Amino acid sequence: MDQGDTEIQASVGGRPAQDTRRRGAVVAALMLAMALAALDATIVSTAVPQIVGDLGGFSVFSWLFSGYLLAVTVTLPVYGKLSDTFGRKPVLVAGAAVFLLGSLLCAGAWNMGALIAFRIVQGLGGGALQGTVQTLAADLYPLEERPRIQAKLSTVWAVSAVAGPGFGGVLAAYADWRWIFLVNLPIGAAALWLIVRHLHEPERAPRTPPRVDWAGALAVFACGGVLLTALVQGGVAWPWLSAPSCALFTTGLALVALVVWMERRAAEPIIPGWVWRRRTIAAVNLALGALGLLMVAPSVFLPTYAQSVLGLGPAAAGLVLSVWTLTWSSSAALSQHVYRRIGFRDTALIGIGAGALILLAFPFLPYPGSWWQPMLLMLALGAVLGLFQLPLIIGVQSSVGWAERGTTTASVLFCRQAGQTIGASVFGAVANGVLASRLGGASDLDSVTRGLDTGAVPEATRRAIADAVHAVYLGAACAAALAFLVLLVLAPRRFPVLTEE
Repeated sequence: MDQGDTEIQASVGGRPAQDTRRRGAVVAALMLAMALAALDATIVSTAVPQIVGDLGGFSVFSWLFSGYLLAVTVTLPVYGKLSDTFGRKPVLVAGAAVFLLGSLLCAGAWNMGALIAFRIVQGLGGGALQGTVQTLAADLYPLEERPRIQAKLSTVWAVSAVAGPGFGGVLAAYADWRWIFLVNLPIGAAALWLIVRHLHEPERAPRTPPRVDWAGALAVFACGGVLLTALVQGGVAWPWLSAPSCALFTTGLALVALVVWMERRAAEPIIPGWVWRRRTIAAVNLALGALGLLMVAPSVFLPTYAQSVLGLGPAAAGLVLSVWTLTWSSSAALSQHVYRRIGFRDTALIGIGAGALILLAFPFLPYPGSWWQPMLLMLALGAVLGLFQLPLIIGVQSSVGWAERGTTTASVLFCRQAGQTIGASVFGAVANGVLASRLGGASDLDSVTRGLDTGAVPEATRRAIADAVHAVYLGAACAAALAFLVLLVLAPRRFPVLTEE
């Protein structure tokens, strides 16, 4: 069926939509919830010196980010299945309540260990916010209108991601770092009130009494937590081939086998087999996993490159990176005019193919170069990735019915998050390996960048960092090429779009 000829009645779970005013209130709530999730991923970063100065625990502060990321990632599949079983509203309300509880606990943390634990509680709620918001956006709007709501959510995410570090720094400098978490409470309370008051899902005739595979959910959580911990901490807290690393990977692989065994026997599995048996969903999962992988190159390594090689300050370096969010959200909003003509897959192929070329061009920038050169590449990269990601998300959501949309959306987001985690580990090892070969000894990117504040960076170090970041961008170009091949080989040329009555 051609996407351009498909008309889907505006619905919440396949029923006629609420009136425009009520739907607008729900969209406002979704945007607030998305802002909470996006801000919390970045707002803490600039307040770390104040937090460590107050609570101590410098050696483990990285878990403020890793713990939150792990909790969000491993809970996405669980919340996706729960939203398909019990509805979006109870899952979103429960997730927001857990997130706000975690925020309140973080504000009252008495040491670094407590703060890390409460950040994990935040992450347990953040997984519900990310997955359920994206699913509800597809429930609320018909296919031809989904780019509008998705563009709004993308813009909220982009603005929050850019503003988060600056906002956190201002609060930490002029108020107290605890306000970083307290500001979540009024925003979250407003989102909760709007959801409870205005979101009314239609009652559904129960097929059977709902059964939740809680044992499978626990196994998925344990498996994801162990493997992601091994990837996040490997090469950082301990060497890759050390006893802790080997033990975690061995345990993780054993848990993978256990999850597969349990899910194949569960009546209502958390990760059903059809997620990987259907070509469309499997191809999108793999392609967006590769997207998460390649996103690590600019988001993690470009600021270091801008400061150490180009000689920019932290604010200017952040600007070089942040420009891609502007073109990303703009091209995502305009992508409907492309995929309505040529289809979801071909639009995504154009986007990721151009993205591979742009990433491949980065190592050929002149040394040391000027600030506008990487900024121009980032503007172009954001534009083409907007053509890649949004059509795939809208296409895969449109290929399933209400009862499968939460699980499908969660699987896509989980693969993207897992790709980012793997990318941070893999590209970190690549960068450190290049630095060690250029500078000799056991030099790594962290130890080199910690010396940026001491004065001018030696020329040999600048060249070594440039070579390391160039190697990372080549790896990112390979990830983009992999996504291109996955879509070309696995994805159907026309996605099977369902018409909901």
